[in-house]
Amino acid sequence: MEQIIFVDKPTGMSSFGAVARVRRILSEQVGHKVKVGHTGTLDPFATGLLILLAGKATKKAPELTKLDKVYEATIRLGATSSTGDPEGDITIAQEKPNISRAQIEAVLSEFVGEIEQRPPAFSAIKVNGQRAYKLARAGKIVEMPTRKVQIYSINIISYETPLLKIRAHVGSGTYIRTLAEDIGRKLGCGAYTTELRRTKIADYDITKLPLFELPK
Repeated sequence: MEQIIFVDKPTGMSSFGAVARVRRILSEQVGHKVKVGHTGTLDPFATGLLILLAGKATKKAPELTKLDKVYEATIRLGATSSTGDPEGDITIAQEKPNISRAQIEAVLSEFVGEIEQRPPAFSAIKVNGQRAYKLARAGKIVEMPTRKVQIYSINIISYETPLLKIRAHVGSGTYIRTLAEDIGRKLGCGAYTTELRRTKIADYDITKLPLFELPK
């Protein structure tokens, strides 16, 4: 078997959960265990395009993992989250920050190009052989080193304080949760990501792909 599988991951499901479900279905179809891998995870609260590889196609993982991506994110200004998303402890500083669209556009422009970014502690990155989010959930302090990432464009889809919706075209390894937090710091009001959807991976557009239907 050699198969590239496109999945629209629903909210509440981990990427590893999606892999497990696809593996189970394919293994039942062929009558033996099928190797299935992913080409880049999505946070459980996020939705959108996952590219999974089955059988011999798993050899393509390194090249597909490095592809650029497009996300649509809703950012709540005037509040912060301990995890950078709606699953953390939320602290609201301002109900409706008095920030103009022009101010936001000026700040967004500062993040376009190659930037330094510190990945969130609540992430699937391995630290000393363990997933960072497992260490963070255990109450351990996780020092994540900064790294260079590429932001090709950030555009405002809509804005009505305190909610800002953006579309970001980014390079591999970019964390939108961290980008949102950094935007909030630059604006001086704090921010976290309330909704996140991956719509494209390179030329793979979720609206134009044959999607593998995951069981409920």
